[in-house]
Amino acid sequence: MSANRRGFLQALGSLPGMSAVLGGLWPAALAAKPAKRDVYKELGVRPLINAAGTYTALSASLLPPEVRDAVEAASHQYVAISELQQAAGRRIASLIGCEGALITCGAASALTVATAACVAGKDPEKIRRLPDTTGMKNEVLLQKTHRVGYDHAIRAVGVRLVEVETREELERAAGDRTAMLFFLNYSDPAGKIKREEFVQIGKKLGVPTLIDAAADLPPVENLSRFTKMGFDLVAFSGGKGLRGPQCSGLLLGRRDLIEAGTLNTSPNGDTISRTNKVGKEEIVGLWAAVELYMKQDHQAIWRDWEKRCKTIGDLAGAVKGVKTETFVPEIANACPHLRVTWDYAASGLKPADVMKQMREGEPRIELRPGAQEGVEVGVWMLDPGQDQIVGRRLREVLRRA
Repeated sequence: MSANRRGFLQALGSLPGMSAVLGGLWPAALAAKPAKRDVYKELGVRPLINAAGTYTALSASLLPPEVRDAVEAASHQYVAISELQQAAGRRIASLIGCEGALITCGAASALTVATAACVAGKDPEKIRRLPDTTGMKNEVLLQKTHRVGYDHAIRAVGVRLVEVETREELERAAGDRTAMLFFLNYSDPAGKIKREEFVQIGKKLGVPTLIDAAADLPPVENLSRFTKMGFDLVAFSGGKGLRGPQCSGLLLGRRDLIEAGTLNTSPNGDTISRTNKVGKEEIVGLWAAVELYMKQDHQAIWRDWEKRCKTIGDLAGAVKGVKTETFVPEIANACPHLRVTWDYAASGLKPADVMKQMREGEPRIELRPGAQEGVEVGVWMLDPGQDQIVGRRLREVLRRA
């Protein structure tokens, strides 16, 4: 190890913020220091209170101080990216208990890198040729209900997606051209082939399996759950529940496939994922975020989320005819949320009107999109005290009706 690199890592490990990785709650961690300058005001962009969730379009999550400190430390020195990737990958894999780990520039990037690893492997000539997959295994099998806009990241490698619905169809479709089996965790309830059986089929066929679990933290157990289940590769977002840098992702799995993925992406030139560049700040930031996440008191954090739901529910529920209930999504963003309903016809106030008024008011507040009934509030991205602000604003909007 070079003196510069050793000094960089030692300096990072001695940071006051990094010592706090040993514990702490998200609510406390999010007590942000005052910004030195208001960059958003300078740009004419109005910030918002995130009562929606870890949506990419809403800038996902906020970095805890421990992660910000790590990112800041990383930004002050040069380092060989490939060495840093290997060191961070080993540390993360050891923490989680899997064979290998690679930090990518997002969960979608992890899908591209994983697919390239399964198609081109470690063959330099094949790696250079992607997305031209002539003569390579270039089919990816998945259930029809598991098609999603993000599978563009898989198709970008030059593969053809083959849709199936049953186990029998999947086994018939598999052949010499099958490079990978893809599973979207969010769609597990909708598909006929469940996770465990899907992995079993992959093992039987000798074909690598990839699961997209981008938004499936919490619970913390999911970090190791899918590799233990037998999936060869697992993709997570780094900027959602982990609260790492937004432009970061995590690919976990078999050592040989992680090594192949590393060769198919930046900083290596002439690769399909060279555009998916991840910098030293993202690598160090996500490593710090994983360490922090795994050592927190998640039960206490959960109780705090429930308390936030109650605070907002009590304030909004004080309006006559308004009903509130706490719920937890079955998969993805699986933490306490609040649902608020009322008599839309009698009040003349539609859920879309409430969301619009919350967005256009001061401060700007974004609620969870896609609610089937009423409006939904995501509390886990709120700063301490913002539950009071959201509750009061909801009460004001609903009272006007």
